[in-house]
Amino acid sequence: MAIDLANYEEKAREAVQAFWGNREQARQKQIEAGKADQGERAGVTAGKNMDGFIALVVDVVKANGLAHADIHLTRKVVTLPGYFRPTKQWDIVVMNGKRLVATLELKSQVGPSFGNNFNNRTEEAIGSAHCLWTAYREGAFGDQPRPFVGWLMLLEDCPGSRTPIKDTSPHFPIFREFERASYADRYNVLCRKLVQEQLYSAATILLTPRTAIDSGEYSELGELTGLRTFVTELAAHVAAEAART
Repeated sequence: MAIDLANYEEKAREAVQAFWGNREQARQKQIEAGKADQGERAGVTAGKNMDGFIALVVDVVKANGLAHADIHLTRKVVTLPGYFRPTKQWDIVVMNGKRLVATLELKSQVGPSFGNNFNNRTEEAIGSAHCLWTAYREGAFGDQPRPFVGWLMLLEDCPGSRTPIKDTSPHFPIFREFERASYADRYNVLCRKLVQEQLYSAATILLTPRTAIDSGEYSELGELTGLRTFVTELAAHVAAEAART
């Protein structure tokens, strides 16, 4: 049976529109209440900015043979055991009975503080995956096939994320792929390496301008780190799990 990509391109555009729309709605609500947060935080306190991408993941899971899987989204039931720390809360946890099918992190970042946020997101992504896979190796999830582990970043497409950045390393040279790389390029390198090092089954970077609130416009930086690869890998993994059960 062919895998079903669940019309992901149209749903991704809708998710991007919802992302910007929810941010603006949250910002306006705080302004009207007279207690707006500082800077960009006013657009994220509603906590629903990535709901469109969550809906896309849910549709892919249901379309590929696991319509009755338990897809957990709420805080109490997206917690998984770790190895270096007791637990970690993910954004989505997909269970088929007592078997962990997939777990995903969906992140977003808008300007202006790209530098510190990039470093924090990088450390978090690497640490979370390493902790989970070590826990898996030690039997935390029982005797089961490797789950799908996904990471998706939606990044504002603007001069701040596209401008080349100069780094200094006084003792040793940095890797060539980071020389004069913008933050968008750095996220692309990060996603590629997360997959190549088998820390994530799929990792994606999508760029979107603020004007996409009307169009749902987004762009990608490569095939390996693009959304089609992400959705295809997830769909194939779900279909394989459905065939086993």
